[in-house]
Amino acid sequence: MTNLGYTNGSYESSGDSFRSNSGKKTDKHSRNVCDVLDAVSEEESMDFDDILPYLDKFGRYQKLLFMAMAPFCFNLVLIYFPHIFVTLEPEHWCRVPELLDLPLELRRSLSSPVSNVTGKYDSCRVYDIDFGDLRRALQAGQVLEPNPKWETVECNSWEYDFSAVGGYASVVSDLDWVCSRGGYAASAQSIFFVGAVVGGLISGYLADKFGRIPVLVGTNIIGAISCLLTATVNSFTEYAIYKFIAGLAFDNIFIMMYVLALEYFAPEHRTLVANMSIAIFYTLGTVIVPWFAILVSDWRLFSVLCSVPMLFGASAYYFVPESVRWLMLQGRTEESLKIVTKIASVNKKIIPSDVLKKFEVSMIEAKRLADTEEESVSLIDITKTPAQLRTFIIVTLYWMLVNLSYDGHLRNVSNLPLDVFIIFTVTSATEFPADTILTLTLDKWGRRWYAFGSMLLSGIFTLLVLAVPNDHIYTIAALAILGRFCVNTAFNIGLQYAAEIMPTVVRAQGMAAVHIAGYVSALVAPQIVQLGRQTPALPLLVLGALAIIAGCLALFLPETLHSQLPETLLEGEAFCKSFKFWSFPCTQKSEAPKEEEPQSHTRNSFIRARTRNSTRGENYRSSLIKKRKDTVRRSSSQGSSP
Repeated sequence: MTNLGYTNGSYESSGDSFRSNSGKKTDKHSRNVCDVLDAVSEEESMDFDDILPYLDKFGRYQKLLFMAMAPFCFNLVLIYFPHIFVTLEPEHWCRVPELLDLPLELRRSLSSPVSNVTGKYDSCRVYDIDFGDLRRALQAGQVLEPNPKWETVECNSWEYDFSAVGGYASVVSDLDWVCSRGGYAASAQSIFFVGAVVGGLISGYLADKFGRIPVLVGTNIIGAISCLLTATVNSFTEYAIYKFIAGLAFDNIFIMMYVLALEYFAPEHRTLVANMSIAIFYTLGTVIVPWFAILVSDWRLFSVLCSVPMLFGASAYYFVPESVRWLMLQGRTEESLKIVTKIASVNKKIIPSDVLKKFEVSMIEAKRLADTEEESVSLIDITKTPAQLRTFIIVTLYWMLVNLSYDGHLRNVSNLPLDVFIIFTVTSATEFPADTILTLTLDKWGRRWYAFGSMLLSGIFTLLVLAVPNDHIYTIAALAILGRFCVNTAFNIGLQYAAEIMPTVVRAQGMAAVHIAGYVSALVAPQIVQLGRQTPALPLLVLGALAIIAGCLALFLPETLHSQLPETLLEGEAFCKSFKFWSFPCTQKSEAPKEEEPQSHTRNSFIRARTRNSTRGENYRSSLIKKRKDTVRRSSSQGSSP
């Protein structure tokens, strides 16, 4: 793979007037800092987005970065989905050593009582009789019938039929996680999301302190270690610990690369790249993983093989560039310039020397502002704005329910009377059309009614499955596919809807809080699916009802399409107060940009907002956030003109 990073050697601009060697200290390239800041005050600052046109907005470098997102997206799949196929529960029944040489149906009828709930043989209880005497009676030619009044006891060993679960043993069958231990797999997945909460908090802090690349490399290594350790499991305690470790890496194992790559695309391409990278790579990974599990047919080897791409992810240090915006805030100007000139070289572009110089002095000003200006606004301040607080609570609840529905749907396939591998593949494939259609229509149809409609339909399709007899396999499959398609759509709407609603001054903090809430809600999803062990209809009833509630909540959020997004808390409060229930973006026109804004506030907050990007990718998914920032920039320029 072409090296997309930078080396510790010399570099030069294409204009030939700028040359430096990293081995020599040049004291900001022999410029006096005070003179630099004076120069910046006399002309408009230059952000990284402003230099991208000189590097080529969608050149060879950007295309290579897009392809480089693939292995990390696959790693996200490999740390999230294999649990489903490692913990598949095969059909099982009590093992009675004395009857093992009898035909299956006969030994089941003689040893297992019929369940009053399902009308099938009980898989967890066995008659409490002397099967040695029973076996001798059979050998003597006696015809025996089980007596329903016989006492029963719980099994302590089982036989398994693997024909419906890919033909291979799972951790569930190897360690007998059935019956009274049947909740172990669901509990382990909930522990995974506990790890995700902890990992999300820690990764964000580490990414801001040490950079995006160390966190990207670290999370991939942690993910690989968790997979390797999973292959050695011999107890539930071990498995739960290793799932917690895996959760530490989720979902930063991909998100860090996602954010880094999008930073190097021009604003007008980011929404497309952000959505299509998920549509292509994520979808491809999810449709492959079940068949990969069948191909390997050994859950321990499968876990080992899942670690291999993650170990490759550790090589990101050598071919993925660090965030230029983060480097700017750290005062690491030379490294930022190396990356910029490297991009120009790969794209065969020439950067005028005056542009490169202007960009350099702008970086120094950004660093100075970051050091001298206090971030006085925090997410707690949103409690002082009632309308905005109400909106924040609603969008958080909406995201929690969407997250829960998404995870619940993908795990509940094991409760449907369908082949788990086929239905998982087909429902996962809906990610591609969902993302593609959303990319083409979201900026036309808006967010609010789109979110409502997708979750409402998901709930309806899910509840309709309850009315379909189990032998109508194709009808159940169609409804499951449509339900998952709608959840995928709502999930991707929610990713950027929350980011657009948050004012710029608390956007990163707000999105972190919303994401953590989503992880917390996902803790419940495995337990909801677990309800289907006794009553298969119950998970569908719960997921369908929650989806409809989520859709209704979306109707109480302000529409962001055709609106100027808030920068400050005051703007956010006014924006939320302007909410109108019966408003339809398809019938509205975009607001004209504001012509005047206070110069001092706009200029400083603009630089902060543009350089302090979140470790999440929601901002990059939204074209509206970009438009709002461009408006602020125009306003700032007008405010500084005589």
